[in-house]
Amino acid sequence: MKYQYTYRNTAAELWQLSMYYTYGSLVGLCNIIFTVAIIVMGISRWPELSNLMRGLVLLCSLLFTVIQPIAVYRKAQKQAAGITADTRVGFDDAGLHVLTGDKDAVLAWSKLSIVADILAALIFSDTTHGFVLSNRVLGSDRAAFYSYIASKVKG
Repeated sequence: MKYQYTYRNTAAELWQLSMYYTYGSLVGLCNIIFTVAIIVMGISRWPELSNLMRGLVLLCSLLFTVIQPIAVYRKAQKQAAGITADTRVGFDDAGLHVLTGDKDAVLAWSKLSIVADILAALIFSDTTHGFVLSNRVLGSDRAAFYSYIASKVKG
């Protein structure tokens, strides 16, 4: 294996994966447009609104900025609590090798999409499944690992 890591994701790492998936999609774009529209409407019409409508404007402006992220984090906490075995991932020329408990799989590079950001590498095998390799897991290999996976996915 070129790179191999054994880890167990935390709730925060699972939350990051979920939030990236949501806000990197059309759903996230709709959430942003809705939130901006509500805020603009609320500011421009605030003096004319009844107290009930003001409350609804505040609630709607908090829906995707505060309430949804908290709900997603609570779901991530439950998912993290349900993880009973470490995940071992390895990367080589064949692709991504995953071993969790007694289940193993090999995913070819052509089936993966990779997003590297400041906090982690997010590796998606399809639109709803992925892996989070946080900088906590990658350690000092981070820069070399990002270069390696970028060369494999683009190549």
